[in-house]
Amino acid sequence: MAELIAVLSGKGGTGKTSVCAGLAQALAQSGEQVLCIDCDAGLRNLDIALGLSQFGALSFLDVSEGGYALDMALRHPLYPTLAFLTAPVSCPAEQIDMEAFGAMLDAARSTFSYVLLDAPAGIDAGFRLAAQFADRILLVTGPDPAAIRDAARAGDELERMGKTNVRLIVNRISKKIASALHLTVDDIMDKSGLPLIGLVPEDDNVTMATAFKQPLLTYTKKDAAAACRRIAKRLQGMKVPVKI
Repeated sequence: MAELIAVLSGKGGTGKTSVCAGLAQALAQSGEQVLCIDCDAGLRNLDIALGLSQFGALSFLDVSEGGYALDMALRHPLYPTLAFLTAPVSCPAEQIDMEAFGAMLDAARSTFSYVLLDAPAGIDAGFRLAAQFADRILLVTGPDPAAIRDAARAGDELERMGKTNVRLIVNRISKKIASALHLTVDDIMDKSGLPLIGLVPEDDNVTMATAFKQPLLTYTKKDAAAACRRIAKRLQGMKVPVKI
C-alpha cells in the first residue's frame, strides 16, 4: 500500500518542486512504483522538473472528477515505474472537491508504493489540499533566515492540522553560505522546530537539466542528484548518513 508524501514549503524559491521531482526519479530508479502529482493548480511546473514538459498529461482533476482512470496517468519514458498527473490550469485549489481527491488517492494506494504530492508554496488552500491526506510530510526550506522562519510557520500550521510526521529538507545549501550566515544544521533545526531528513547542495545542474528538458538524475549523478538519492533511501527505511 502506497505511502502518501506531501512535499511542501513555507515560501517560494526554495526549490521544492525540483526536490520533489528528484525524489520521484530516485524512488523510480530503485524500482518503486511512484505516482507524482502536481498540486499547484494554475501554476504547475512539476512536468518541467521531471523532463515531461513536451508530453501531454492528464490533470489530477481529470481523474478525480473527470471520469478518467488512474492507469491513464502519463508514464515517464525513461522511468517506466513513474506515473505523473499534472495540476489543472483553471480550477483554484479552493474549488477542488476534497472528497473526490481523497478517493483518488485511496485508489492510488493500492497501485503504487509512493505517491508524492507537490504542493504550491505558502500555507494556503493548495498547501492544505496536499497536507490533509499525507502520511508523511517533507518541508523544504533554504538556508536563509527568511526561508527558515517561513518553514517554522508552515510547521506550526501542520501541527494545528494534526500532522506529526514532518521532516525538514534544507535545499540549496553550501558550506560557504552557512559559514557566512553563521548557521549550522542544528541551528536550522532549532529555528524551524523540525527534525532533519536531508541536505541538498546548491547545484547548477538543476537549472541545466531543466534547460535541456532532462530529468536531473539522468543529467547528472552528482551533488543535488546524489542528495535526492540519499533522501529517497531514507524514505525507504535505509540508514544513510546526512551530508552535503
